[in-house]
Amino acid sequence: MVPSQSKTSMFFVHPQIKLNNFKKINLAQKLESYFPSKQLIFTDMGRSAFKIIIGKLNLQNSEIMMPAYICDIFQPILEKYNIKPIFLDIDLKTFHIKREEIFRKITPRTKAILVCHTYGLPFDVDGLRSDLPSYLSGGRTSDIAIIEDCAHAFGVKPKSDIAFFSLYKQFPALRGGLLVCPKDWQISLPKTNFNFRDFISLLNCLPFFAFIFKKFGNDIAPKMLRKEKLPEPAGLNKLSLALFYYSLEDFEKSMQNRIKLAKFFQQELQNLGFEVQEHENNVFCYLSALVPKNLENKRDEIVAGLRRYRVFCTRIWHTPIVLSREEFPNTFEVAKRIINFPLQNYYAEKDIRTMLESIKNVLCEF
Repeated sequence: MVPSQSKTSMFFVHPQIKLNNFKKINLAQKLESYFPSKQLIFTDMGRSAFKIIIGKLNLQNSEIMMPAYICDIFQPILEKYNIKPIFLDIDLKTFHIKREEIFRKITPRTKAILVCHTYGLPFDVDGLRSDLPSYLSGGRTSDIAIIEDCAHAFGVKPKSDIAFFSLYKQFPALRGGLLVCPKDWQISLPKTNFNFRDFISLLNCLPFFAFIFKKFGNDIAPKMLRKEKLPEPAGLNKLSLALFYYSLEDFEKSMQNRIKLAKFFQQELQNLGFEVQEHENNVFCYLSALVPKNLENKRDEIVAGLRRYRVFCTRIWHTPIVLSREEFPNTFEVAKRIINFPLQNYYAEKDIRTMLESIKNVLCEF
């Protein structure tokens, strides 16, 4: 039976719009405090920012080191620019690359290392930069670019000159990427307008429609939305930008509440047998945990069971783009066990407790 408090509560991973959270701010001033002395370029998607980076750093026809545990949107981009990915397995506690693998796999053709602040946990960029010369051989200097994938990490300040964000993962923006780059990069992007994809994304930011999409649209919506994605980098439409900067002020103010709730959520999940990501300096784009080891083959059933209680989790990224389970054992284990739980900025402790009750009920079924 669905708990009574869940009959009116619905919980989603995707950011939801709460109109009372919106407040217009001085966007340029606010962003300057986040990214001092950097050029900021708003793009239609985070992947567009990555494409721009490839062009500016002349990474075509080269090698890039990156986590094996990463979004599959990178695969067609790498193929388009004839880039050979050198995948690195990840640590089970942080979901970050295992730095010791760099020394073993780096080659003279490696021109960049893509590091990911996975699910909002900052990667130690300074440590990597310090160790990088020791990974190189043959008198080569440390001319390898470090690119920060901050798609899950607005609130984490990049430590390198080059980074990109995916705004709609943390804000109720309809789409949107943000490129952080040197000021001498000359970049001009075509304008984009509000379109069908943006309309669907807007509805998905509203709880009622998000519920309808989760209930009935899983097989249809992804196919429709893929057709709306642009093949080349473009600018961010005005409505997406407006939603971003109207919600930025509340996002900043509620960050500490979000982190406090995330740590409480993590502790309770650990008590239920889940394994959680490290929390030090984590901004918690996603509250991500690994299902108990004895239930690793039941992960998808757990996710489906929680939907009955209107707790709509995700499984980012449950399908690795690498093929060798033997070479990347940790990547495959995380992909098999991961659940991303809802965590909105406006949640209170009672919301977390409601979800925990639902989780307990589902686990009792196994």
